[in-house]
Amino acid sequence: MRRGCISLGHVECNDCHRVIPYPERYLALDEEDGTTLHLCVDCSLKRGYARYKVERGETVLTFLEEE
Repeated sequence: MRRGCISLGHVECNDCHRVIPYPERYLALDEEDGTTLHLCVDCSLKRGYARYKVERGETVLTFLEEE
């Protein structure tokens, strides 16, 4: 399950290993083995879990899957 979250400053990206500062967004992704993967916006975009879309004339970042 994908969850878009806001960092409180204590979250580390599991891909690039940088600390995600407050109030930056990140993706929490539940894996099949029961662990949770935390990915910063850049790593989420690289892996295809995040995308930008135009909504009501504004460009917004979304972690939701395309319909």
